Amino acid sequence: MIQKMGENWPDFRGPSGDSHSPSKDLPLEWSERKNVRWKTPLPGSGWSSPVVWGKQVWLTTADERGTEQRALCLDRETGKILKNLLVFANPTPQRITNDANGYASPSPVIEAGRVYVHFGTFGTACIDTKSFQILWMRRDLNCDHSVGPGSSPVLFEDKLILTFDGMDVQFLEGLDKKTGKTAWHTPRGTDLSDQGGEQKKAFSTPYLLTRKGKPEFVSTGARAFCGYDPRTGKELWRIPHRGYSNASRALAGQGLVFLNTGFNVPELWAARLDSLGGSTPAEIVWRYTRGMPTMSSPTLVEDLLYILSDSEFLTCLEATTGKEVWRERIGGRHYASPLYAAGRLYLFSDQGKTRVIQPGRTFTLLAESELESGCHASPAPVGRSLILRTRTHAYCLEERSASTNTRSSG
Repeated sequence: MIQKMGENWPDFRGPSGDSHSPSKDLPLEWSERKNVRWKTPLPGSGWSSPVVWGKQVWLTTADERGTEQRALCLDRETGKILKNLLVFANPTPQRITNDANGYASPSPVIEAGRVYVHFGTFGTACIDTKSFQILWMRRDLNCDHSVGPGSSPVLFEDKLILTFDGMDVQFLEGLDKKTGKTAWHTPRGTDLSDQGGEQKKAFSTPYLLTRKGKPEFVSTGARAFCGYDPRTGKELWRIPHRGYSNASRALAGQGLVFLNTGFNVPELWAARLDSLGGSTPAEIVWRYTRGMPTMSSPTLVEDLLYILSDSEFLTCLEATTGKEVWRERIGGRHYASPLYAAGRLYLFSDQGKTRVIQPGRTFTLLAESELESGCHASPAPVGRSLILRTRTHAYCLEERSASTNTRSSG
């Protein structure tokens, strides 16, 4: 039976947007023959992360040319594909020019009864999770992605918040989640007129927080970090930076917000939360510049911040000072963000290897595992299971007895 604890994983970084899970009995190690409850081949391709609600797992996929974009619903118990739903057909899709991206990169977001799938300029849709009917869709929110979409949608109260940072236009859109109608529209306020096309782009997903008793979301765009009111879309503060094509999601803790400048000059900044939005510039407490990722997002565990570079290195910093505690060469290329669950950090590489470490002031490797293919997607821990998407399959990883066979679903 499925355990109640940690039953849902509604966002690609979990219910709090920080890759923290309450699950305590996750597997420590696995292989193609060990601790695999089920393994399901996935049609098409996509980098979107799985989301889970109750007994359903949802993710998105597309064909290689982007002429069809689909939503997949899998049974969480068996891995069986319950629905392969065509959401959007694109006879002449906008061409994606980057092999590291595709036509199904933004992750879905889910709540009771509804899942929201987003494909950037190609469209956004709301699906009833019981009937599998599309309740509404929008195809009129557009930009020139060039190298493809990446920003995932987020839910706040009655709003679905979307991010469009293209080569031509950059804006945020708040939709009424029940109807899909626009509740607010906010163009980016940063002047990018002197920048080239790709230097206007970003891929980051908003991070929701509460500051001074009020909700706001942090959105990283080209050349600026910004805070917005999720109810109205009003810009609350802005911090200029020199980067672009930002993919890493912001994170807050220890009275700070951690911000990644992205390509060009990748740096991690820590800004004091209570200094944002005042009459004076925000207070940047520290900057760290050594081996910063352009893809994955940081994970905070107590007073230590863990940063997984695109390749090779895992770095541990003191969150309040930015002081390097340790830096370890672990190997591999990483797109997925580190997961903190069961008192461990899980690190999923693009080559199929996973390393599990013990958080702390010394580097302690607990286990290494390997599957046939690697991950761009971040994992979804639920109950005692890890739901994982590789290039080719979805897996449910779970502690199994030696006599239990892997179940494969088609």
